[in-house]
Amino acid sequence: MSGFIGEYECKIDAKGRIKLPVDLLRQVPEDAKNKFVINRGFEHHLVLYPANEWEIITEEINKLNNYDRKVREFRRFFYRGANELTLDSSSRILLPKTLIEWSKIDREIVLFCHTNMIEIWAKTAYDGLLSTEPEDFSLLAENVMGNKKEHDGD
Repeated sequence: MSGFIGEYECKIDAKGRIKLPVDLLRQVPEDAKNKFVINRGFEHHLVLYPANEWEIITEEINKLNNYDRKVREFRRFFYRGANELTLDSSSRILLPKTLIEWSKIDREIVLFCHTNMIEIWAKTAYDGLLSTEPEDFSLLAENVMGNKKEHDGD
């Protein structure tokens, strides 16, 4: 999969369901079979992975040394709240109530799609996050991506 792309404003219904936009559904790989795993994100949002991508992440985490205390702690926090979800016949997913509460999601949400994941944000939190754009985005890009070409030839 080359990755997801897009930013979609959606609403969550009273039962905690989100209807995934058609443009986003077209990007979901067939081998995901309309199954997803949802988990807590690092910045108080939720992350939705297609099932096939979750398997890849899990394989990587399983390679870590279980005798290392930091690895065990990471696993506990990373997997905390993870749930399998399946699209219903109306292309909706039902978010677990505990994750809705944890992420402070209200009625309006933003699906921010990138790489192998779909971030689910409360709209107010997402708008607040992006209102604090770095003073010099060019410098941030240089710091993050500046050495990329050096590593491409390895």
